[in-house]
Amino acid sequence: MAAPNLVWAVVWLNKNNQGSLLALKVLSLSRLPTITAPLSAPGLLVGAVFFGLSMTPSMVPRAPELQGGLGGIVAGIGYLMWVVCVQAVVWLRQVPPAAPSLLARGLALFAAASVAAWALWQGAAWQDTVKRAWRLPPVDASAPVMTALIAVAVFAVLLLIGRVFLLLSDRWQRLSRRLMGPRLAQITGPVAAAVIFAAVIDGIALRAVLRAVDSGARVADGLIPPDSAAPTLALVSGGPGSAVDWQEMGRWGRSFVGSGPSAADISAFWGEATPQPIRVYVGLNAAETPEARAALAFDELMRLGGFDRSVLVIAMPTGSGWLDPGGMDTLDYIAKGDVATVSVQYSYLPSPVSVVVDPTQGVAEAQALFDRVYRHWVTLPAASRPRLYLHGLSLGAFLSQETLPFLDLYAHPIQGALWAGSPYLSEFWQMVQTRRRPDSPAWRPAFGNGSLIRSLDQTGGLERFDADWGPMRFVFLQYGSDPIVFFDWSLAWARPDWLTGERAPDLSPQMRWIPVVTLLQVGLDMAVALGTFGYGHDYIARHYIPAWAATLDPDGWTPEIEARLIAHLADLIPR
Repeated sequence: MAAPNLVWAVVWLNKNNQGSLLALKVLSLSRLPTITAPLSAPGLLVGAVFFGLSMTPSMVPRAPELQGGLGGIVAGIGYLMWVVCVQAVVWLRQVPPAAPSLLARGLALFAAASVAAWALWQGAAWQDTVKRAWRLPPVDASAPVMTALIAVAVFAVLLLIGRVFLLLSDRWQRLSRRLMGPRLAQITGPVAAAVIFAAVIDGIALRAVLRAVDSGARVADGLIPPDSAAPTLALVSGGPGSAVDWQEMGRWGRSFVGSGPSAADISAFWGEATPQPIRVYVGLNAAETPEARAALAFDELMRLGGFDRSVLVIAMPTGSGWLDPGGMDTLDYIAKGDVATVSVQYSYLPSPVSVVVDPTQGVAEAQALFDRVYRHWVTLPAASRPRLYLHGLSLGAFLSQETLPFLDLYAHPIQGALWAGSPYLSEFWQMVQTRRRPDSPAWRPAFGNGSLIRSLDQTGGLERFDADWGPMRFVFLQYGSDPIVFFDWSLAWARPDWLTGERAPDLSPQMRWIPVVTLLQVGLDMAVALGTFGYGHDYIARHYIPAWAATLDPDGWTPEIEARLIAHLADLIPR
C-alpha cells in the first residue's frame, strides 16, 4: 500500500479524539472506489418494484413530499435485499457471481425506469381514491415530479449510508482476519459494523432528535400568548381562589379552562337556566409526583363542588396535555352544564413521541387520579353521588383504559366511559376487536349483546343491538381510516381484518395488503393522520355528540335534539 494519504495524516494529528480516529481510518481515501462503484442493475429493478408497491394507496392521503420519502426508503429496502441475497450466495459458494452482460444490464435498467415511471403515473390515481373517500380535491398535476425527485434524493442518501456501512464492514473483516479464519471474519465484519451503526443512531442521532423535540415541546408548553389572561370565573382552575397556578398549567391546560361554553351559552341552547360547567386541570409543573398532582386536582375538585354535580368525568389528555374541544364542549352541552371535568397533565410531548420515549409514563398519573377520585366517590351515598365517567382521546384513551379496575367495579360500578381513537397498544381495544361478533367488521366491532360495550364511527353503529344497556356503558369512537387505531406490527406478515370483507367508508377501495410495505405505509400514516377533520385521527364534534349521548343517556334526548346541537356547534367548533 502507498504511503499514508491525507486522511491518515489527519488521524496522526488527532490522536486525542478516538471516535474521529476510528472514523477517519475507516474512510481512508484508498477505499473511496467502493462508495462510487456502479449500481447493481438487478438491484435497481428490485428497488423500482418496491417503489411501485409503496405508491399503492394506504389509510391516509400522502403529500408528494411524504410519498417521495416513503418511496425512497422502500426502494432502498428492495435494493438492500438484492445486495444481501447476492452477498449471501457469495459467502455460501465462495465464488463471485458472474457479471451481467451489457445487454442484460441495459434491459434491467430500462425495466427499472419503466416500472418507476408507471408507478408515478398510477400513484396519482391511487392517491385520488383515498382523497375521494375523504372528500378532498384530487392530486395536483405536479405531484409525480415532486415525488420522483424526493424519492431519488432519499434513495441516494440511503445508498451512501449503506456503502459507508460496507466500508466499515470491510475494514473490520480485514482486522478480524489476523485473529480468525476468513469465513468467520466475513461474519464478524458486518456484525461489528452493525453494532457501531446502532450505537451512532441510538447514542447520537436519536438522542439529538429527542432532545430537540423535548426542548421545543417544553418551550411551547410554557408559552403564554399576550392576550391570554387568567380566568375570572370561579368554577375553573386558575380562577379566583384556586390553588392551581395559572402559569403552571401548560398551554393546553390554560386553553381547556379558559375556553368552552358558558352557562349563558348552554342556557340559550336549552331554553332554560343551567349551571356553569366545572373544569379542573393540573399542569405537569404544578407538583413533582403523580400522586401530588392528583391530590392537587382532587382538592381543587372538592373546592369547586365537583362531587355535587350530576355528572363527574375523569378525562385523560393526549401526550401534550391537550383535551379535544370537540369532545369537552359537547359534553358540557349534553350534560346541560351540570358537569365537572377533572384532568391532569402527565407530559408535554406529542403522543407519538410519548409512546416512543415511555408509554407507561402517563399510567401512574392516570392511576393516581382515578384512585383518588374513585376512593372518595364510593364513600358518598349512592342515591346522591354524581354519575362517574371516564374519557380519553388517543393516548389519553389508552391510559384511561389501563387504569380501570374492572374487578373492583362490581361493588361500586362507574356509569361508563367514552374513548375516542383508542391506539393500537390498548389491550382493551384489541380485545374488543378480537372477540367481536363474526357479523361485524374490525373497524366497527360489535361486542357481545351490546349491553356493556358498543362502538361507532362517522356513519353510526350504536343501533345494531337488541339488548338494552346494562349498569355501565363503554363507548368506543373510532374512524376506519385512523392508522393510530389500526396499526399493528403484524402488518409486516399478515393481512389485517379491516382489509377483508366489508370495508370502512373512509378507506380507499384500492388499498391492498402488501407484506412489509403496508407496515411502512401505515407507520407513516400515523405521523400524518391529523389535519382533515372527520377522518384519520382528527375527531370532530358532530361525531362526539351521538357518542356522548349514548354514554350519558340524558333524559329526553331525541334525534331532533341531536341534529339541532350538531347544527348549533358546527360554526362554534369546526372540529
